[in-house]
Amino acid sequence: MLLPLQLFLDKCHKTFSEDHSGALADYIPELANANPSHFGISLATIDGHVYDIGDSSAPFTIQSVSKAFVFATALELIGGERVEDRIGVEPSGEAFNSIRLNSQNRPFNPMVNAGAIACSGLIYEKYGAESFELIRAMLGKFAGRELVIDQKVFESENRTGDRNRAIAWLLRNYKGLPEEVEKALEVYFQQCSLIVTSRDLAVMGATLANGGVNPITNEQVIGQNNVARTLAVMTSSGMYDYAGEWAYRVGMPAKSGVGGGIVAALPGQLGVGVFSPLLDSHGNSVRGLKVCETLSAQFDLHMLNVSADVRTSVFASYDLKNITSRRSRSPDEQKIIEQNHKDVKVLELVGSLAFSTVDYISRQIADFETPPQILILDFRRVPNITLAAARLLVDCLVNLRKHAKTLITLTGLEEPSKIWETMRSVQEEFPQIWRFPSVEVGIEWAEDQIIYRYGGFSISPQLVALDRFRLTAGLGVEARNELSKLVTEKLYSSGEQIIKADEQADALYFLQSGMVSVKLPTGVRLATLSPGKEFGEMALLDNKRSADIWADTKVQCLELTLSSYNYLKDRHPEIGERINQNLAAILA
Repeated sequence: MLLPLQLFLDKCHKTFSEDHSGALADYIPELANANPSHFGISLATIDGHVYDIGDSSAPFTIQSVSKAFVFATALELIGGERVEDRIGVEPSGEAFNSIRLNSQNRPFNPMVNAGAIACSGLIYEKYGAESFELIRAMLGKFAGRELVIDQKVFESENRTGDRNRAIAWLLRNYKGLPEEVEKALEVYFQQCSLIVTSRDLAVMGATLANGGVNPITNEQVIGQNNVARTLAVMTSSGMYDYAGEWAYRVGMPAKSGVGGGIVAALPGQLGVGVFSPLLDSHGNSVRGLKVCETLSAQFDLHMLNVSADVRTSVFASYDLKNITSRRSRSPDEQKIIEQNHKDVKVLELVGSLAFSTVDYISRQIADFETPPQILILDFRRVPNITLAAARLLVDCLVNLRKHAKTLITLTGLEEPSKIWETMRSVQEEFPQIWRFPSVEVGIEWAEDQIIYRYGGFSISPQLVALDRFRLTAGLGVEARNELSKLVTEKLYSSGEQIIKADEQADALYFLQSGMVSVKLPTGVRLATLSPGKEFGEMALLDNKRSADIWADTKVQCLELTLSSYNYLKDRHPEIGERINQNLAAILA
């Protein structure tokens, strides 16, 4: 099956390949040797899928696209305060290579040459001769592979970069570069000469869109705060003096380069990389602009075109009425649960949790008719939570625990869990919280609490007698006496396997004390049985075991082998018929 997005990109490539307008960059002589027919489109999702069409593997130099990622690197390695002290964040309204600073004698922003040179200078101040290798390694982490330099382009830039030298010496005049001006400038020329492909740019954009985590390697390249700062400057200044038009028509943070590349990042969704070396008068790829405009218009990808219903954050809301765990309960225990079902409230959450959605969730909790004794929040459908949302949710849970004495239970969180760590990081006063791998296990735990609170779980040491089982219901005294002569007492330790799937089914068991779990060979639990329940009874119908049985605690049970049962049935057909009727009722 051809994916619809792939078909759309194919159509874009075919349509815009016919546009031969624009010109190759020639102020760096080596760039004038580019193939004007090259045209590659790539799109990377934040779950790591990459769509490619055309010359997506054709190499070209990253040029000014590097500015966004070196700025992000500087924020990460040097810190925002130091970077902001040296470089502004306002649009310049000037050409990208303008020899002009702002009123504080700083570069307008890190996306123009002056700001990018200053940014490289900051890294050089701290790391000296290691600076370029450090930048190369960081940009490689964004791309998910090692990047190499185009030596010819570097030498061409270094040889003809007089305008950039003028900018560099202007910066040095205002202490915006270290004394080794040529060394710092060389780092800038080298970073611009790194070789990438449109696929690399798409992955780099997706890394920004994914909160700084490379969706291919799953490596956290930079922190989320620095991602937000980088995307903000890309939005206002990434497309030079076309930035306002771009924000209006496309609405994705982006950065272009005179090598013909454009990278765009839509937070929480995707990264786009386009390569076509024919440039317009602003220095942006002609075909690249058209691809991004068409993509945004077709799929409403403008970052400000957001429509969301916060109510969709709650997938389901219920108590224990008609909802039970997989634990097989005794009639008395089930009655306690049914009478007190409102004491437990379950909210199954869905989607990324942000400020507005958690505000809605907190209002749902506050609107409960009465505060529940136990609140279960299920996160299995939640991929992430923002810091603001975590603060709001933890405040809600703290207040609920403090004022209503509600027990808080979180389910569906993986280990290790970024959601849990984010919640733990936002507040020192954190409520005691129970965590379970699934909502079903959490509900079982909640049932146990309710049963215990209302007088269940008798601690009597007496074993469940043979006449208390469903399979022996209706048997007379003589019949039970005959049956009791044929059963054998069995003891199992906690964690011991009693029955193994696919083995010969040669016995059934009456559980007198302890608990056992019925599990598939994959480990998925089907049920938990407590005293008074039978297990292995399907041996009466099938000669192969269909599931594993494990002792959850110390277990005592009575074993009835099939040979003994057949002996009993032959001597007392009425007993065998009654047991078969009971089995049919259990299955029904």
